Amino acid sequence: MTGIRIALVDDQALFRAGVRMLVDSQPDLEFVGEAGDGVQAVALVERVRPDVVLMDVRMPLADGIQATERIIGDADRAGRTPPRILVLTTFDLDENAARAIRAGASGFVLKDADPEFLLAAIRTVHQGNAVLAATATRELFAHVGRGSGARPAPAAWSELTPREREIFALAARGLSNTEIATSEFLSEATVKTHVSRILSKLGLRDRVQLVVFAYEHDLTG
Repeated sequence: MTGIRIALVDDQALFRAGVRMLVDSQPDLEFVGEAGDGVQAVALVERVRPDVVLMDVRMPLADGIQATERIIGDADRAGRTPPRILVLTTFDLDENAARAIRAGASGFVLKDADPEFLLAAIRTVHQGNAVLAATATRELFAHVGRGSGARPAPAAWSELTPREREIFALAARGLSNTEIATSEFLSEATVKTHVSRILSKLGLRDRVQLVVFAYEHDLTG
C-alpha cells in the first residue's frame, strides 16, 4: 500500500538528510524527492506529484513563497488538486511564513519542532485539516497585522448566515471542529458542513486561509 507521498525543499543538505531518514522510518509515509531551491521545487513537484511538500522559506534562486505560488498556480491551471504545503521556518513569528500561507501554504512548523510533531503535522494536512498550530498561526497574523489597517470585508461576507458567522468567529480563534461542536451544542458533522460552506462562500482554500482572512479584515472579535 502506497503511503503519503512527501517531497522536501530546503537548501541545507544535512537537514534534508535528517528529514528523509525520519520520513523513511514511517510505514505510512513515502519520501519521493528533494530539492535545494525554489526553482528545483517547482520542477520536482511537477515530476513526482507529492501529496505533501515540506517547504523552506529562505532559499536561493526562488524562495519558498515564490515556489508555493507557482506550485499551486500550476496545479490550478491544470485542473488538479495541488499538494498540501507545510512551511518550514526557524522563527516563531516569521512574516515570511505569513506570506507563504497567504500564497496558499496549509500551515507552518518550526524547524526545531519535535520529530513527532512534524510527523503529526504531515498526517494532519494530508487529511485536509489545515490548522496545525492554531494559536501560533493566530499570533503570527496578529503580530504581522498590527498597524497595517484592516481591509473592508468583501461582498461575499454578507452571504454568510448569522450561524455561519458564529462558526467563522470560533474557527478564526483556532478552535477545532470538536471544540466548536462542544461549544455550540452541535454535532461535528454539522460543524464540518458549516465550515465547508463558509470556505466555499468566501473562496478560501482551507482553515488557515480563514484565519488569514479574519485578521486581514478585522473579523477576529
